Amino acid sequence: MPAPRWETDFGAPGGLFRRLREAASDAWSGYTWHPFVQRLSDGTLPMAAFRTYLIQDYLFLIHFARAKALAVVKGESLAAMRDKAAAVLAILDETKLHLKYCAEWGLAESDVIATPETAETVSYTRWVLDRGLFGDILDLEVALAPCTVGYGEVALRILGDPARRAADNTYQSWIDTYAADDYQAMARAAARRIDALGVSHGGEARFARLAADFAEAARLEQRFWQQGLDAAR
Repeated sequence: MPAPRWETDFGAPGGLFRRLREAASDAWSGYTWHPFVQRLSDGTLPMAAFRTYLIQDYLFLIHFARAKALAVVKGESLAAMRDKAAAVLAILDETKLHLKYCAEWGLAESDVIATPETAETVSYTRWVLDRGLFGDILDLEVALAPCTVGYGEVALRILGDPARRAADNTYQSWIDTYAADDYQAMARAAARRIDALGVSHGGEARFARLAADFAEAARLEQRFWQQGLDAAR
């Protein structure tokens, strides 16, 4: 029986990304198949949980843009700097789209912007920036990759879920966003970049540290999902 797509679509066999994913298998699975994700899949996620997530995800995006801007500074080549500069602009544009999406869920822009960051959002975003400030481009990209690649895997796991509610799922628009070809292509590119930087930036010699960071990012992603569920209790 062939391996599921989420195990084979991201990164090359033997490449750094897959090795990091395997080393963090428990944390990674806990992130990409968190109860929040499972309830997105079967359509049973409480609306309060999703709204909490949407607001904090908007606040997260702001810092994600800052981290991508830091990747311009840390970039290993002019081509990499241009690519990351384009990514910063894309994320800033995405914040506008995210606010419009929030409005579709009954969340006014003024309310979203006025909401303070939770401890989970602060701890995750500042940790990513910390890894980038005190490390090189590989450290930063490893801290960022679980978000980009992980959401691609989340979508594939949902599509392969026997319990998935395929018809009349309240959260289908969210699922479609990350299952879309353009997002999947971006996630695959992020995994390939980790593989390439692993070769060019001594990933083998630094594997223990990189694996610890990758696992920590996955755990922080778990807590980011969990805050939504906690808000709905």
